[in-house]
Amino acid sequence: MSAPTHPRSESSSGSPSGPRVTEREARRVAEEARDQQWRKPSFAKELFLGRFRLDLIHPHPHPDEESVREGEAFLARLRAFCETRIDPAQIERDARIPDEVVKGLKELGVLGMKIDKKYGGLGLSQLYYNKALAVLGSVSPAIGALASAHQSIGVPQPLKTFGTRQQQEKWLPRCATTDITAFLLTEPDVGSDPARLATMAVPSEDGSEYVLDGVKLWTTNGVVADLVVVMARVPRSEGHRGGITAFVVECDAPGVTVENRNAFMGLRGIENGVTRFHEVRVPAENRIGEEGAGLKIALTTLNTGRLSIPAMCAGAGKWCLKIAREWSGAREQWGKPIAEHEAVAAKIAYIAATTFALEAIVDLSSQMADDNRNDIRIEAAIAKLYSTEHAWLMADDLVQIRGGRGFETAESLAARGERAVPAEQLLRDLRINRIFEGSTEIMHLLIAREAVDAHLSVAGDIIDPDADLRQKARAAARAGGFYARWVPKLVAGPGQLPTSYGEFSPKGYQDLGAHLRYVERGSRRLARSTFYAMSRWQGRMETKQGFLGRIVDIGAELFAMSAACVRAEMLRTGDAQQGRAAYELADLFCRQARIRVEELFDRLWRNTDDLDAKAARGVVRGRYAWLEEGIIDPSGDGPWIADATPGPSQRENVHRSFR
Repeated sequence: MSAPTHPRSESSSGSPSGPRVTEREARRVAEEARDQQWRKPSFAKELFLGRFRLDLIHPHPHPDEESVREGEAFLARLRAFCETRIDPAQIERDARIPDEVVKGLKELGVLGMKIDKKYGGLGLSQLYYNKALAVLGSVSPAIGALASAHQSIGVPQPLKTFGTRQQQEKWLPRCATTDITAFLLTEPDVGSDPARLATMAVPSEDGSEYVLDGVKLWTTNGVVADLVVVMARVPRSEGHRGGITAFVVECDAPGVTVENRNAFMGLRGIENGVTRFHEVRVPAENRIGEEGAGLKIALTTLNTGRLSIPAMCAGAGKWCLKIAREWSGAREQWGKPIAEHEAVAAKIAYIAATTFALEAIVDLSSQMADDNRNDIRIEAAIAKLYSTEHAWLMADDLVQIRGGRGFETAESLAARGERAVPAEQLLRDLRINRIFEGSTEIMHLLIAREAVDAHLSVAGDIIDPDADLRQKARAAARAGGFYARWVPKLVAGPGQLPTSYGEFSPKGYQDLGAHLRYVERGSRRLARSTFYAMSRWQGRMETKQGFLGRIVDIGAELFAMSAACVRAEMLRTGDAQQGRAAYELADLFCRQARIRVEELFDRLWRNTDDLDAKAARGVVRGRYAWLEEGIIDPSGDGPWIADATPGPSQRENVHRSFR
């Protein structure tokens, strides 16, 4: 049977690109993909609305005894394996995870950590899955990426949530024991704008299969994957609603070619590549969900999948703290250990306090995911945004504390007789996390959209240029009622009462209640700022990305403060000695965070955003090109974006399997 004709579009230069879409069309696609209902309460959503719902996170939720017993037993086996069977220096040196290591991880059950026991998995909770990732990521970030890409966003999670029973029974046992999986969305000319997705999945005339054509870029695990989830565009036709759709594809199917194994500044052992699909026949039963549901599946999967990177960032913070403590106590300068110099002490204090907060955020969000009582889409996104930014800063501080030794490789340190501390490697490895699974800039916009959802629900038609006068009138009436009830509540609250949150001010401990009162006041102040900005800019609000980013960063700091305080109180009630130290760290973190919050509030209205935008336009137009004179560009030749024209591969298939 001959293959169907595959529609494609080309740019004016002749190189292929995704469908040409307007900014409004791109936003519509993204809007349709998000879950537009809030069926469960959300602490973070309420926080952005000026409602500090501490009852949603306090008392701190606890895992059940069985999940703790099973989780701790697995962590013990995993630690023993990592300490005795994994050589992280070899992975860094060879830029590859040895086959025997992957085999051992499979035998240990790492591929099936989150997969239900009835399918051969371990059935770990989200909490212990993340603890396991922190262990794996600490010994080798490349192994952490392998395990995370497989289970957090690869085939298992979408199947668990959206797959049919037949699909789960067919693939989950393989995913739990033998098959490595990956998630393929990004393309050479398509990043965070899926409306331009160019990979096509054309249904056959009898509807029994789809024919897949396209190229996917940065396919983490793609070089070694046995199964992949592919996002492809199904054209609209009779009997087919079309749209971006998710498919499970066997990597040994005819027409699948891994054309390149990519190399990066960090994560040297990561199996990330370029995968081409040429007339790949995918059975219709391999489709996950309905046609057009692909982006919704992807976003829903990421609601909890995004917690994997924060877990590894928290683990990185723990390692930074350990090395900073040991080195700063041993290294002396000017007659005393460097830890006693104020400039170094500030960095050590930042690392300690922030590591406590990152673990608090991850564990709280993970347990909330396990309990399934709250909608954690904003919490998970904040965890990803906040932890990746601060982990990078902590690693940078560690390099600075180590001085020249921080810049020197572990291999070089060992060669001249010193402890092989891979601080510079950590800095390189962590850098990608600010880009992985949604860059910091995209996370700002994603969280901002969710944060203002209540406003858009009641007043969106007022600023919608496509809404008619009747729609605008109805929206005005809804908005009037909503804001008449909501705005007065932003004036005063428990944060102004000195006795509020008294359980966080036990005798003999730091006063965390004062910090929670600050969070409550900050939440109302944040909501007032958002309301004022919407009133001021209305439809132009979506273009104020600098403002929205700061709004999100303020909310993230307030969430982190809340998580840190709640965790400290939980630890105090369980272990008085550890609880006292936890209170000290939570207090320190909150004091540091409050300084950042005040700076962000100030920069909401005092900034150079407009001047920055004007200058950027001038740069792109060549106004300041003269400033580039006097240097030599070492870049090689070639197009900015590789040609991804559909068709048969002209390159050797570098795919390999650990099976």
